[in-house]
Amino acid sequence: MAEIRPEQQTTTISKTFLIKPKLKPKPRTQSQTPESKYWSSFKSTQIPNLISSISSIAFSPSPPHLFAAAHSTTVSLYSPLSLSEGDVSPSSNISSFTDVVSSLSFRLDGLLLAASDLSGIVQVFDVKTRKRLRRLRSHTRPVRFVKYPVLDKLHLLSGGDDAIVKFWDVAGESVVLDLFGHKDYVRCGDCSPVSADMFITGSYDHTVKVWDVRVENSRSVLEVNHGKPVEDVIYLPSGGLIATAGGNSVKIWDLIAGGRMVYAMESHNKTVTSICVGRVGEETLGSEAAEDRILSVGLDGYMKVFDYGRMKTTHSMRFPAPLMSVGFSPDCRTRVIGTANGIIFAGRRKGKENVESGGGNVLGFESIAGPERRVLKPTYFRYFYRGQSEKPAEGDFLVMRSKKVKLAEHDKLLKEFKHKDALVAVLSRKNPENVVAVMEELVARKMLLKCVSNLDVEELGLLLMFLQKHATMPRYSSLLMGLAQKVIEMRADDIRSSDALKGQIRNLKRSIEEEIRIQHSLQEIQGIISPLLRIAGRR
Repeated sequence: MAEIRPEQQTTTISKTFLIKPKLKPKPRTQSQTPESKYWSSFKSTQIPNLISSISSIAFSPSPPHLFAAAHSTTVSLYSPLSLSEGDVSPSSNISSFTDVVSSLSFRLDGLLLAASDLSGIVQVFDVKTRKRLRRLRSHTRPVRFVKYPVLDKLHLLSGGDDAIVKFWDVAGESVVLDLFGHKDYVRCGDCSPVSADMFITGSYDHTVKVWDVRVENSRSVLEVNHGKPVEDVIYLPSGGLIATAGGNSVKIWDLIAGGRMVYAMESHNKTVTSICVGRVGEETLGSEAAEDRILSVGLDGYMKVFDYGRMKTTHSMRFPAPLMSVGFSPDCRTRVIGTANGIIFAGRRKGKENVESGGGNVLGFESIAGPERRVLKPTYFRYFYRGQSEKPAEGDFLVMRSKKVKLAEHDKLLKEFKHKDALVAVLSRKNPENVVAVMEELVARKMLLKCVSNLDVEELGLLLMFLQKHATMPRYSSLLMGLAQKVIEMRADDIRSSDALKGQIRNLKRSIEEEIRIQHSLQEIQGIISPLLRIAGRR
């Protein structure tokens, strides 16, 4: 028989596992600050297929703020207005260079463009005609930068691999000053926004020097050491601060404090190649609401926006190539970046957005600048369909017809060469200034005495009455006293035959005798007072 065993109890072991709470997924794009939205609002347009690296970018100071880009042996000029319409072709090209163009600079009126190249030559071009106006040759090595002063149309600044900074007289094509002091290649420079005589230069000897052309010994007035080869240097708008770029850092220096370093920004991973000043918002009427920023680009492909008022980086943007140059338009509408592979990234803010939002109401800044209008030119098709019935739009210039000047009666008679009638007409008006003016005009035409000889008795009476009243006035006496004598000599017979004319001659004689008596009295008084004043002066 089978053995019956009691049923064994089975125990169950249970485990409790902690349930991980579900977390909300993080948004892929973090919330942007108002300033980041402002810099992201620039609609980027690529300008491809340029020959080589974009070594320099310069904006024209005058509207519509054309910008020039240097690539290889060519300078291309672009219109920001055409970029808004998607046209990436240059408006014009300048190709009269024998070597790679290294630097560009517009004159303050935007009419001339200076360009330097690696052959050691600086050339000046007319922007409209693209004709070369000047060829400045003095550097013995490649020229690395050229700059027009902000407040001067006549001079030019340049520096290059010969470690010499030159101050040019553009009109005379001559060097005004040779400035020595750098020990290595001079790579960059900028001119003061508040003085036409001061500028700065940066060199691969790690130093930035401040120059003043008024200093006789041609030595720098101040020097700061960046610590790395200096790639770019700019004045900040106040004129008392400068920013230097070299290595992976951008440093700010206070010139008024003797060259004290204010801050060093080291947010780039590779060499910073170019810096410029950009503006957030635009100036409002009667206030300084707009704020300036430093834009820096580097070989790491990043563009950084630095707020040097709060000493922090406020925006960063990545591009798919090493960046070589950066520029920002004076109207705060266009931002241009040049890369090492021959592509330009041109960012343009939409004009329509600015109008709807009150002119760029980003960060609370407002603007009074209106929308840019495309001016009709004879090359445009719509130019020939305008008519007199077309109503002017807001922003158009109204050319008003000048009102015709209403001539007086004597002026009309003078224009018709009716000299006697003009003299009689002005005598009847009894305005002494007009009468003397007409008489002087008749003297210039050599017709006054002829007119006097042709006057009848009544008209002669008007002339004698005028002479009686105004001949003794100091303002008119030099002319009228001589005329009175001539009238008496020429018309003596007519005066003797007329009692009215005799009475006017007696009145004229009486007024002249009275004036002579007054002058004698004044001379006697002067003779008494002069010795007293002389004695008082000695004491």
